[in-house]
Amino acid sequence: MPQWLIVALRLTGLGWYVALCIVLGIVGGVWLGNLTGQVALMVLIGTVLGSVIAFYGVYRMVLPAIYGSKRGPRSAQTPDRDQSDHGGNW
Repeated sequence: MPQWLIVALRLTGLGWYVALCIVLGIVGGVWLGNLTGQVALMVLIGTVLGSVIAFYGVYRMVLPAIYGSKRGPRSAQTPDRDQSDHGGNW
């Protein structure tokens, strides 16, 4: 599979993630607004909350692309410490 196609599919997935978070925030705001009688306020809160969640999620998904695979997972950076190395006394 060509590299450009992989990148295009990942970006499409990010777009769907953002759209889904914002739409769910709006739908949740409408539902909660109908229960409380304050539809406009709840839709605004739902939109803001959905947007914050969406962009935080995109930030977390894009971090590996920004830093590349050089860093690796956090657990691979720190050596495992075994109690036997210190005689079991910490």
